[in-house]
Amino acid sequence: MKAAVKQLSKRGPDAQNQFIKNDIGLGHARLSIIDTSTSANQPFIDPSGRYTIVFNGEIFNYRELRDSYLSDTVFQTHSDTEVLLHLFIKKGIECLNLLNGFFAFAVYDAQQENLWLVRDRFGIKPMVIFEDEKQLLFASEMKALLQFPVKKEIDFDTLSLYLQLNYIPLGNSMLKGFRKLLPGHWMKISGNAKKVVEQAFYSIQCSDENQSSLTYEKAQTKLHDLVEASVQRRLVSDVPLGAFLSGGIDSSIVVSQAAKHTSHLNTFSIGFKDEPYFDETKYANLVAKKYNTNHTVFSITTNEMFENLNNILDYIDEPFADSSAIAVYILSNYTRKHVTVALSGDGGDELFAGYNKHKAELRARQNNLVNVVLKNSKAILDMLPASRHSKFMNLFRQLQRYSAGLQLSNAERYWRWCAFVDKGDALKLLNKKHAVSGKAADVSRELFAVIDSGKAMNTMLLADTKMVLPNDMLTKVDLMSMANSLEVRVPLLDFTVVDFAFSLPFDYKLRNGVGKSILKDAFRNELPEELFTRPKSGFEVPLLKWFRTALKDKIELDYLNDEFVAAQGIFDVQEVKKLKEQLHSSNPGDVHARIWGLIVFHHWYKKYF
Repeated sequence: MKAAVKQLSKRGPDAQNQFIKNDIGLGHARLSIIDTSTSANQPFIDPSGRYTIVFNGEIFNYRELRDSYLSDTVFQTHSDTEVLLHLFIKKGIECLNLLNGFFAFAVYDAQQENLWLVRDRFGIKPMVIFEDEKQLLFASEMKALLQFPVKKEIDFDTLSLYLQLNYIPLGNSMLKGFRKLLPGHWMKISGNAKKVVEQAFYSIQCSDENQSSLTYEKAQTKLHDLVEASVQRRLVSDVPLGAFLSGGIDSSIVVSQAAKHTSHLNTFSIGFKDEPYFDETKYANLVAKKYNTNHTVFSITTNEMFENLNNILDYIDEPFADSSAIAVYILSNYTRKHVTVALSGDGGDELFAGYNKHKAELRARQNNLVNVVLKNSKAILDMLPASRHSKFMNLFRQLQRYSAGLQLSNAERYWRWCAFVDKGDALKLLNKKHAVSGKAADVSRELFAVIDSGKAMNTMLLADTKMVLPNDMLTKVDLMSMANSLEVRVPLLDFTVVDFAFSLPFDYKLRNGVGKSILKDAFRNELPEELFTRPKSGFEVPLLKWFRTALKDKIELDYLNDEFVAAQGIFDVQEVKKLKEQLHSSNPGDVHARIWGLIVFHHWYKKYF
């Protein structure tokens, strides 16, 4: 147990403790945020000694809950942990509907020998579970569970999904026997009966109507009020707090509202000194100036990124290859030198149709001549040179993906546009001796059920909140921030904001070809006009350039060395060679992302196998 808790010391550097009783062991590594005194350390036990909690996250409305439901309780601390435990004791699992925050927690009842595991509504905080016939283990990260005697066996169905997406979707794990508790779910393990029950406590109600009870203008006002209230809730902290400011709409909105309730708010941006194509700091500076924030720009070089690569790869305990994690890690690392808590704009694209794929899907569902021409031009378009690293080549890349998507059903197209490659190309990479069963297909089928072609486009956004948000975007931010002992809070994923967003027609979100319309219009008067006319760009890093230059030898001689790949026996050597050849061709496409996926996998494999 001690070794497992130690593995989480970056996630919780301030205190590490454990509790063992009967067949139950609970450990906790604490990052002190609310009530930093030692009396609020965990595992936290109620005065009767019956109930014990370990809790990761924050309950932002804990003071209101304490006043409304626990006025007769004598408290030992000023922590949200103690409020959460007493609320759970009083109301049981029903208390989850009252919580506003992000959390993964466990409560043990020593009298009944019951253990409850709970994960927040949208999967902002992680919970990994291992189960076999002898034991059930859980932790915030797999690396803690690997300290116990568990069998390590690769799940090739999950690997096939990872090779398509560069992350692991929908509760799966790269190792057999491991999984994640799904967002908005709880699990109860009854010790006496050896019985396990698992159930959802929250689900998004997705509107498929094309009209709303609110006009667009009134909906703007309500959205503004909900977002402002959410940001204000997330300013509760007994340690220094700030906000990420990328220069994009979402983080700028969060900063604009936080600045109303904090004088000289600390804000932080990352810029790329030698990569102006990826640098967005000028837009961040406009917002910082407007709101007079205490703004810090971390301007980094390519060499600084390289210096951090091994730290990032070493921290990842399960393959995760969203390359923007590199930038998030470095931003978190620098930010942590100034504050312990940072607000972030994550969630805006998924809730309010901010991605290019949302516009593309709306176009793809229309019967028009352009779609007919592009659908029949796939062979020609595929011959064009494509990559993300210049304006025209990125346009060609998007046309190729759009044309490929037009050949598919709505649900299959969604999956394809989430992925870098289709299932066939992903499976080619695997050594033929590794059979892939139907499990991978079942995973995508669950998602396909969400995207019903007879319903409105909101179902695509619902699919994003089930797959892209918890498994890619939120995993990235949680992993990279926790690797630096920094807590990141996401105001746009307050459940009041999410529920309202899904009550609105899709037309309010993607309006006249403009994504996130209602979000932008709700805050248009409070942000610099330049933010609304700038092109959208992701939080990306220049992988293609690195792989062709500074990392070229490292890829060839180490990460994807032919002899190592052959000896490992997981991947097809010839297919890996083809990827390396494509990397240096005039038509690289998204091959840099696929190679990054393999690099991450191999680093993980060498560490754990």
